[in-house]
Amino acid sequence: MCGRYTLPTPADQVAEMLDAELQLEPGPPRYNIAPTQEAPIVRTVEPGRRELVAARWGLVPWWADEPSIGNRLINARSETAATRKAFRDA
Repeated sequence: MCGRYTLPTPADQVAEMLDAELQLEPGPPRYNIAPTQEAPIVRTVEPGRRELVAARWGLVPWWADEPSIGNRLINARSETAATRKAFRDA
């Protein structure tokens, strides 16, 4: 996974381009989105219906006691992704 990315297009324009319902407050462009931060995603709610919502970027395994364990899980090695406890069920 990459360490950071940018989203220079406002959320309302992203929703329009992707034919999605805007389900979050539009904010300014973001140029340094990092793992563990909330960021806009598009999800399919039902066939033919999409929405743009905010979601936390990262992987928090089902067995984690604290969400902060996801801070260390931004990269998986291809050799061990299928067997490491943190990634195998994702």
